[in-house]
Amino acid sequence: MAHRFNPIHRVVLAVGAVLQRFGLVDHDRTAEAAELSWPRIVTGIARMSKNAVDVAMVGVALGSLAIAGVGFASPFWGLAFSLGGGIAAGSIALVSQRFGADAYDDIGAPIRHSVTLVLVGTVPLTLFFAAVPETLIGFLTDDPTVLAYGSDYLRVVAFGIPFAALNLIGSRVYIGVDDAWTPMVLRATGAIVNIGLNAVFIFGLDMGVVGAALGTVLSNAVITVAFFVGLTVRRIPGTRPFPAPVSVRGRYTDRETLSDLVSIGLPVIGRNSVWTVARFPMLAIVGLFGPTVVAAYVIARRIWGLLNTPGWGFGLAASSLVGQELGADDEDTAAAYGREITLLAIGTYAIGGVLTALFAERIVRLFVDSSADPSIPVAVGLVYVACVAVIPQAVKATVAGALDATGDTRWPFYSQVLGMFVVGLPLAYLGATTALGIWGLYLSFFAEAAIPAVINYYRFTTGKWRAISREYRPNAAKADD
Repeated sequence: MAHRFNPIHRVVLAVGAVLQRFGLVDHDRTAEAAELSWPRIVTGIARMSKNAVDVAMVGVALGSLAIAGVGFASPFWGLAFSLGGGIAAGSIALVSQRFGADAYDDIGAPIRHSVTLVLVGTVPLTLFFAAVPETLIGFLTDDPTVLAYGSDYLRVVAFGIPFAALNLIGSRVYIGVDDAWTPMVLRATGAIVNIGLNAVFIFGLDMGVVGAALGTVLSNAVITVAFFVGLTVRRIPGTRPFPAPVSVRGRYTDRETLSDLVSIGLPVIGRNSVWTVARFPMLAIVGLFGPTVVAAYVIARRIWGLLNTPGWGFGLAASSLVGQELGADDEDTAAAYGREITLLAIGTYAIGGVLTALFAERIVRLFVDSSADPSIPVAVGLVYVACVAVIPQAVKATVAGALDATGDTRWPFYSQVLGMFVVGLPLAYLGATTALGIWGLYLSFFAEAAIPAVINYYRFTTGKWRAISREYRPNAAKADD
């Protein structure tokens, strides 16, 4: 099969082989995790590369002020992923448990109800952001050029928010039934289409940041249509058949199903929103350093997104495999999957961190059109910090995925709040207002990953999630928390 020659799959298997030599993981579980995670890592690389290319294209065409403008608009776009990702956590938990229990006919209900929740949550945001982008971006910057770029970008990209959120549902649902290949094909193809559209709109039609936004909207709409066809018809060319077709005529407002999705997903929405919401004051704080540091910070964040792509695979693999074992009432094996996939993630993240650190300056220079751009050294320093922070990020992302499958989603939310609002933002502010300087940003970057990593892992080791998961399992009696 083609995936056997995929370098990412081979790297993950190689990391697993090293861990097996020390008796830290089971061969079969490692192989299964690698099989499920690598397509999602490829998807993450494709999508984060798309985001990085967006910024690079804008930077080459319009300069660092345009990069800053897009950066200020990005937190608003990120709300799609906060809402969609939270609801999708409920989707993968319910779908994977039903799949593990062979209850295929019950899979459609959580999917339909996830769509309901996504549309109710994102359509009002779209209309609001499109109506008053200048006001919203104006809260973050008073630079007229940066404000104009950010407002133009947000006014258009807002219409892609519902599509982006729906695509998260589609992706998680497939992974919940042990199919990471289909969402990889669809979303990676969408990312390639996005890059192509951006090249045409930005350079061919000279549409600037509006072209970048329009390419994002159209590509996300295409992916949404593809997921719809795959789930309802069961298969589209190049993908695998879904276990059972999802009927569009079923119920969309069953109180119990909505309640389960909300109870699992709401803390995840909160957890995702911590970073999204924190980006507003964070960008305002970074703005105190000046537009050069803002541009550097945006560049470093795009590179961090690429570094963090293994978390897309390992976190969702943990959600799917832990959820399936819980659906089969095998709590011990579920715990083993959570532990071992976390170790696999640490090894894989470490390789990415080392390679990125070796080529940090060359990578940063891809985002600007001048080797003398003052943002380069600042961005390089932030990238080095990111290369260290990937280790706790591996723990944070993977354990959070495992806890999502159990329904125990509150502690990862609490840990994210603590890491960002109690520690991360104050450190950044101290850097902007005291002699701590740029080191405040360095420490903030590291703290937002390290603190949640410690808390999430502690929560998983307590085993409290075992009782919580029994409340969400199919055909099982409700258990007290």
